[in-house]
Amino acid sequence: MISLELTEDLEKSRENMHNLARDLFRPIARKYDIEEHTYPKELDILRPPKPKKPAPEAEKKPVEVKPDKKDKKPSALRFDNLIGVLSIEELCWGDLGLMLTFPGMGLGNAAIAAVGTAEQKAKFGSRWAAMAITEPEAGSDSASVQTTAVLDGDEWVLNGEKIFVTSADRSEIVVVWANIEPSAGKAGIKSFIVEKGTPGFKLEHLEHKLGIRASDTGTFVLKDCRVPKENLLGSPEVKKKQSFAGVMQTFDNTRPTVAAMALGVARAALEFTKEKIEESGLQLDYTHTSYNMSSLEKEFYRMESQLEAMRLLIWQAASMADAGIRNSLQASMCKAKAGKAGTEIVQKCCEILGPLGYTYQNLAEKWMRDVKITDIFEGTGQIQHLIVARQLMKLSSKELR
Repeated sequence: MISLELTEDLEKSRENMHNLARDLFRPIARKYDIEEHTYPKELDILRPPKPKKPAPEAEKKPVEVKPDKKDKKPSALRFDNLIGVLSIEELCWGDLGLMLTFPGMGLGNAAIAAVGTAEQKAKFGSRWAAMAITEPEAGSDSASVQTTAVLDGDEWVLNGEKIFVTSADRSEIVVVWANIEPSAGKAGIKSFIVEKGTPGFKLEHLEHKLGIRASDTGTFVLKDCRVPKENLLGSPEVKKKQSFAGVMQTFDNTRPTVAAMALGVARAALEFTKEKIEESGLQLDYTHTSYNMSSLEKEFYRMESQLEAMRLLIWQAASMADAGIRNSLQASMCKAKAGKAGTEIVQKCCEILGPLGYTYQNLAEKWMRDVKITDIFEGTGQIQHLIVARQLMKLSSKELR
């Protein structure tokens, strides 16, 4: 029998994140929506501790590792991705913008985790990493990246422009997508770690945005920016048959998390709407059939079912990743579903709330502004539908555009 219940440990982790969102994020959500580009100092308590410097060679003592012959059981299934989407849902229930500026948890960190070498993970994994993909002429079509990287001795020389970079100002390092062999098309696209302060790497400006205003978004210009040869993530070999598999592996990990963002915001709006409906004297009665319920009840139940569908698709994609099963199709499906349904749920909630949905007295109007980004970044809803269609119909990007 299939069980969709969370384990006790997963429930505990989820509860901890909810408490953090309720006690830390919600009280300051409006403040940093208004004070755009101001760093939320309240989040400093969440900064991961700096890694300790390794002891000098002379002081190191060899550690003898004795194998445990008694324990020959296979390792337990990990829940890293599932814990991630559960945490993000709860944190975005608190505030999406603040979650996006969570210290040390940038999208670039997901790229390092997905395709970085052991040495790169050890060196950069604990540092706050932004991800620079989008360009003025390359938005949803990531394969159209024009930024170039040319190997010159022991350094890569990067030239180009990156826009709409999340955590552009607050991050410590940036994972920049560039093409090392333009004639190879998307197979030539690789990721590079660029440290802040590198000559030729300039933060041009920060954006003023409709939503997620607590998170900073900016533009970088790279002009003859030199980074060490070893800062290329993964292998420098261009394999046309594998296309840009490392890039897509990053998306397979991050798209369920973006879907979880939409889920968290939509759930916040739906819970608030339910509270106000019941305060008005209408008790939602789940024993009613569609023939003897009000239009308001019917609309509310429909939104609840959409929310649950979003959640199950997200859990499926995350659980497959934890099990080591390729989840490209499921990652795009949950992202497409959550981005669209989440936006529609929050908009409908504001409509049902009437004046309460448009006033600064509560966060409903803010949620409506925030949630739309989940249908745009990490690949728009339209692009996700294309990816799903190509995989189901077994067609290439050239065959179905």
